[in-house]
Amino acid sequence: MTKILVADDEADLETLIRQKFRRQIREKLYDFVFASNGKEALDKMLEHPDTSVVLSDINMPEMDGLTLLSRLTETNPLTKTVMVSAYGDMDNIRSAMNRGAFDFVTKPVNFEDLELTMEKTIKYVNQVKETLQAIKENNILRMYVDSNVLNFMGTREYETSLTANETVEATIAFIDICSFTSISEKEPADTVVKMLNKYFDLIVKEIIAQQGIIDKFIGDCVMAVFKDAYHLDRAVDACIAIRDKINSLPSEHNFAPRVSIGINSGEVISGNIGSSTLRRLDYTVIGDTVNTAQRLQTAAGSGQIVINENCFQKIQQSFECKKIGATTLKNKDGEMMLYEVLG
Repeated sequence: MTKILVADDEADLETLIRQKFRRQIREKLYDFVFASNGKEALDKMLEHPDTSVVLSDINMPEMDGLTLLSRLTETNPLTKTVMVSAYGDMDNIRSAMNRGAFDFVTKPVNFEDLELTMEKTIKYVNQVKETLQAIKENNILRMYVDSNVLNFMGTREYETSLTANETVEATIAFIDICSFTSISEKEPADTVVKMLNKYFDLIVKEIIAQQGIIDKFIGDCVMAVFKDAYHLDRAVDACIAIRDKINSLPSEHNFAPRVSIGINSGEVISGNIGSSTLRRLDYTVIGDTVNTAQRLQTAAGSGQIVINENCFQKIQQSFECKKIGATTLKNKDGEMMLYEVLG
C-alpha cells in the first residue's frame, strides 16, 4: 500500500479524491492522509514517516506549498512531491522545480492526468527504495560506505535499518567451481582472473534472476542467500540453471568448468558483522543453516546439487531428486541423509 499525503486548504478536495480513488482505497493500493496547510502537513509527516508521495497546493495559510516543499526536500529526501495548483504560470512551475518538486498538475484537476502522474511518481519512489536496498545488500559496495555517505543517501530510519540484526528464514547456497585451483597454478594471473570472473558473472545472473542475494565470494566459491516467499524453490531453480549453463560452456585452457553446490534452508541470523575498527562490516547471515550448506557443498561431486533430508521433504513434489545415502559431515554429529537434485 502506498501512503499519499494531500496538503490543500480546499475542503472539498478530500471528498473528490476519496470519490475518484475509491477503488484504489478499497483495494488498499492507496492510503490517503490529508492536511489543510503546510504546517499541518509537516506534523502529518511525523505521524506517517512511510509517506511516499505528497500532493501539495501552493497557496495555503500558515505555510505555503513552496515552503513546505523546501522543508520536505531537507527532511524527507525519499518522499517526492507533486504540486497541484491553479498557479500554473512558468514562474511558479520553475520555483517548484527548483525546490525539488517531482511534477506539477494544474487546477481544475484532471483526475486522469493526476492518476497517471501519481503512478509515475510512485514508480520512481519505489525504484529509489529498491536501489537503496540493493546497496544495503551489496557487500562490495557497502565495504566502502561510511556514515557520511549513509546520511546523504536517506533518512535516519534507513540508516537504522542498515544496522538492524534479525533472525529470518532463508535458504543458503554455496556454489563452488570444481578444481579451479589447478588452472590457477598453470595459467597466468590475468587468464585465471578473466576466466573466474566470467564464471562468476554467469552464476550471479542466475541468482539475481531468482531474487537471490550475493552474500560473498570466497575464493572460487559463491555464497548466495534467498529470502521471502518460496525461497527454497527459487534457490533450487537458480542452482539448476547455474549447473546446466556451466555444463554447457566449452573447455578452455584444457579446463572444463563444472560446479558443486550445497543448499540448505532454515533459520539464520542476519546482521552487520565485522570490525568497527577497520570500518568494515558485512551485512551477512550466520548460523548452523549456513554451516550445513557449506558442508553439503563440500560433499557434492562435480556437477552435483546436494541437499539434506529436511530440504528434500519440502521440494520432492516439485523437483526430481535422487537419494545419495547417509554420510557424516565435518563437525556434525551423526549421519545425515543426502539427496542430489537432478532437475
